[in-house]
Amino acid sequence: MRFELFIAARYLRAKRRQAVVGVITAISVIGVAAGVASLIIALAITNGMRRDLQERLVGSTSHVDLMRVAGDGIRDWRPLLERLRKLPHVVAAAPGLYGQVLISHGARSGGGLIKGVIPADEMTVGDLLQSVREGSAAALEPEAASSPPSPNGLHPTLRGETAKNGASEVSGLGREKPHLSAMKPREGSAAGADGAPGSGAGSAAQAVPPIVIGKDLAETIGVKVGDGVLVTSPQGELTPLGLVPRYQRFQVVGIFKSGFYQYDSSYAFVRLKDAQKLFSEPDLISVISFKVDDLYHADRVGREIEAAAGKGFQATNWMEQNRELFRALKLEQIVTFIVLALIVCVAALNILIALTMMVMEKTRDIAVLMSFGVTGSQVRRIFLLQGFLISVIGTVLGLILGYGLSWVGGHYPFPLNAEVYSIDHLPFAPQLWHGVIVAVVSLGVSLVATLYPSGSAAKVLPAEALRYE
Repeated sequence: MRFELFIAARYLRAKRRQAVVGVITAISVIGVAAGVASLIIALAITNGMRRDLQERLVGSTSHVDLMRVAGDGIRDWRPLLERLRKLPHVVAAAPGLYGQVLISHGARSGGGLIKGVIPADEMTVGDLLQSVREGSAAALEPEAASSPPSPNGLHPTLRGETAKNGASEVSGLGREKPHLSAMKPREGSAAGADGAPGSGAGSAAQAVPPIVIGKDLAETIGVKVGDGVLVTSPQGELTPLGLVPRYQRFQVVGIFKSGFYQYDSSYAFVRLKDAQKLFSEPDLISVISFKVDDLYHADRVGREIEAAAGKGFQATNWMEQNRELFRALKLEQIVTFIVLALIVCVAALNILIALTMMVMEKTRDIAVLMSFGVTGSQVRRIFLLQGFLISVIGTVLGLILGYGLSWVGGHYPFPLNAEVYSIDHLPFAPQLWHGVIVAVVSLGVSLVATLYPSGSAAKVLPAEALRYE
């Protein structure tokens, strides 16, 4: 062990005549540890939120969306879809038809974004249909080939029921729209509480198309699997009485939970043909969704898809759609680091005070050492090393505490209000390089705080210090 380090370690643990010096030294160690631990935990939380939001955003939705610039929908989309699927870097593609609707159950209702999908294709570009917690999304699959749909798009067993009800059930034409409470399914019907069709109601059970909705939306309107809902589209039809909204009854066959409030509170999925029927848009889609092989190159692949689609199309990617969100998270991480670094600065001030008082207490010892031939630079290094040891001890304790609490938080999630934070628990994602940065900042600030007291110690004059001894 070097001479300076040996003396610094002895001074650090030796008994002092003034107890306040030892108390301030202990407070300095605790302050550095608290600052480092706070930084590690804060960075782990902000990094975890960014990671969880990105994973859920990218996992739940597509990487690239292709739409018409004019917003008039994509017609003759099947050959276009097959051609774009063969582009380089495109892993999967799926058609979809979006529309804003009002979903009602009895007297309760909520706004939602309904998407008509082909489930087999949709599951290749997003995970929402794979996160069904109650019921199943299997009912969204196309009807079996053994019972082909009729030319008007309805299952053969539904023709009689449709003939009785007429097209006015969808369009609302030719009759007055019933009150929402009147749409509540009858006991034992397909849209009943248990979802089991009653006797003699087999055709009615099959006449109600299926829908899968988010968990928070289901709680908002008070439905569970098997219940019936009324979906009302603002895209109505013009009649002599004015614009009449279109509406259709659906049966809830599944409830998904992605953990991301934006999706769980507003998204709903139906079969593509049912969405086209509801919006009166036969054989039309509004978007083609893509999954690419590298999500961080989604912008470049999106431009290639847009060029291949031709004039009149526009591609957007997940980075463009959520740029402000991730920019805000990055800014939050930087601001949090700066604010919590002030704790380390306060601890560094304590180190400065502790070393200054120690120099005053050890003036005679310094004079004796210098009278034996110890140089001023060696005395300076003694107190520099003493401040460095205080910082090292505090930093190590802070790293252990910070990573330990982050591990506990990662294994025992702290619940959050998803309506406020968009996620339902507090995520922790500590990274090793965060610890390296925090340690370097902590040690650097602490070393700066030792410059003044160590310089004062090096300027002690032995004769003056020992004059009255």
